[in-house]
Amino acid sequence: MENASARNMWGDYLDKHLEHAFEEAPKVVHFCNNELDANECAALVKQGIKRATSPSLLGLQYRNERLPRIGDFMVVTDWEGKAQCIVRTTRVRLRPFFSIDEEYARLEGEGDKSLAYWKRTHWDYYTQELEPFGRVPRESMIVVCQEFEKVFDRG
Repeated sequence: MENASARNMWGDYLDKHLEHAFEEAPKVVHFCNNELDANECAALVKQGIKRATSPSLLGLQYRNERLPRIGDFMVVTDWEGKAQCIVRTTRVRLRPFFSIDEEYARLEGEGDKSLAYWKRTHWDYYTQELEPFGRVPRESMIVVCQEFEKVFDRG
């Protein structure tokens, strides 16, 4: 793990949870593709409001990233890479964009938590995410619906 802040937070977590000492090192992530949204999402996760994230399956494939798995840990950082908290994946579902519902939009916890807000902001995100690969989002594209719970922060 290259990020010193994330490495230190993971070490602090392991000090209190030795049962996870042999887990694979967690992925270090910031949400979104800009500073304002990334910092806001990190704060929402830390507050326990944001409990899901939704990368596109195509984006993961083009970046050669594996699908998240139940039990995966992630260190959530702000835009600058400062660790904010640790989350653990509790559920992963593959769903077409058109099938995302209000309940899932609320789990993401962003904006006004409405489905309309979720669809608008995620469509914009997927457009930017896929553009370098010459692809565009579609209503039928698969979204990786990753739910998680916050398991550690420094308070």
